[in-house]
Amino acid sequence: MIALLKAGHIASLSVWCAGLLALPIILQVYGRRREISTQAGFTEFRLLLHAGYTRVATPAAVLAIAFGTALIVLLELRDAWLMAKLAVVALMVLLHVWLGHLILKTAEGRGSYQMPSPVLALPIGLVLITVVLLLVLAKPDLTPLLHQLPEFLQQPQGRELPPDLVPI
Repeated sequence: MIALLKAGHIASLSVWCAGLLALPIILQVYGRRREISTQAGFTEFRLLLHAGYTRVATPAAVLAIAFGTALIVLLELRDAWLMAKLAVVALMVLLHVWLGHLILKTAEGRGSYQMPSPVLALPIGLVLITVVLLLVLAKPDLTPLLHQLPEFLQQPQGRELPPDLVPI
C-alpha cells in the first residue's frame, strides 16, 4: 500500500512539476507568435493553455498533495525536514495559482493585458523543485534551525482556539 502511494505521489508530482516548467514556456514562446493575432491562432493558444492548466497540471497537483498527505498520515511523519518541504510545496502552490492567473488574464485580455514576463516563473519553479528534491533525498537535520526560532514558537501555548475558528 505504501509503495503504491509513493509511486502515485512521485508520478503526480513529476507531472505537476513538468506543468510548472512548461506553462511559462508556452506562455512566453507560443504566446509571442505572429499567428496569435488571428482568431484561429488565439483560440488554439487559449485552448492549449486552458487544457494544460486545468486538465494536466491542476489534477496532478491535487493528486500529488493527496498522495503526500496520505503518506504523512500513514507513516506518521513529523520531522523538521518534512515541515520545510511542506512550506516549499506551499510556495509551489502559490506559483501554480499565479500561472493560472496569468493564463486567465491572457485569455480574457487578448492583447489589452500587459502580462508580466512568465519567464520569471521558470527559475522560481526550478529552485522550488530543487529544494523539494534536496529536502526529500537528503532529509537534513534541521533541529539547529528550529532552536534559532523565538521561544514562543518553540513551545506549545496551552490555549484553546477561539470559538469562531473551530470548524465543528
